[in-house]
Amino acid sequence: MIRVNNRDEVEWEEGLTVSGLLERFRYTFPHIIVSINGEVVPREEYPTRVIPNGADVRVIHLIAGG
Repeated sequence: MIRVNNRDEVEWEEGLTVSGLLERFRYTFPHIIVSINGEVVPREEYPTRVIPNGADVRVIHLIAGG
């Protein structure tokens, strides 16, 4: 099981990457920061970084306002 943003639980599947998780949740924001178990994942690693079973994933989208 993977916990996302401390509220959603997702069934873990082998080989699930950060990009795959973002697609599953339909996150399309242009500026997103993802951390796995407290470690920020560089954007260039999203397609290859595999999320381990039991991970705590945080997805934060940045917005600007004024």
